[in-house]
Amino acid sequence: MTVIWERPKQRLFEAQADRPYILLNAAMTLDGKIATVSGDAKISSEEDLVRLHYLRADVDAVVVGIETILTDDPRLTVRRVKGRNPDRVILDSAARSPTDAKVFTAKAGRTIIAVTKSVPKSRVDALLRAGAEVIVAGSGDRVDLRLLMSKLKDMGIGRVLVEGGGNVNWGLLELGLVDEMRVAVAPVIVGGREAVTLVEGKGFDTVRDSIKLDLQRVEQYGEDLVLTYRPARTE
Repeated sequence: MTVIWERPKQRLFEAQADRPYILLNAAMTLDGKIATVSGDAKISSEEDLVRLHYLRADVDAVVVGIETILTDDPRLTVRRVKGRNPDRVILDSAARSPTDAKVFTAKAGRTIIAVTKSVPKSRVDALLRAGAEVIVAGSGDRVDLRLLMSKLKDMGIGRVLVEGGGNVNWGLLELGLVDEMRVAVAPVIVGGREAVTLVEGKGFDTVRDSIKLDLQRVEQYGEDLVLTYRPARTE
């Protein structure tokens, strides 16, 4: 790892009392894609993957959306470094998580599935039998992210690592719930109108309405540049 630039030390933002500290981490291509049109998300260099596993070992829980589980079937455990496994939180409004997914076979930490009230009891029971803990957060067609984060805080989770995907990133950023972003930029271009970008969702109509960020640090891990941001101060 090489530090290229770092902002002068300043007072850091503090997480809200009713939710965990939320760190959003992602790897993207130079053209902003976090996966190709075929779903290939193997973007990070080996050095950046080691960085990711250090992050996992340093948080209480890793959060991903259901599409990440269905497409990549990740373990979300710590393997490339020594450290404890975090809890795994899946945003799964309709309880679509396959009960044979790798997140259910991890040797340590909890597998927590966040659903809405509309999910059939039979699906909840199947997830419970697979070893998951199920949190009901919201009654609409999507998990209420504010409510979920409050419930995670009540469960003793104080620091969360968000690993996407693009719609999850949008949902948290739109609500102002992200305290820090670390984005690894790989020196590759994959293109594709249908390829998933770093942030999906409905987006903003104008740049003026966009989420403003302050660059904190630039590092190099292997071929990848890692950019660390925090929300811009509005005071």
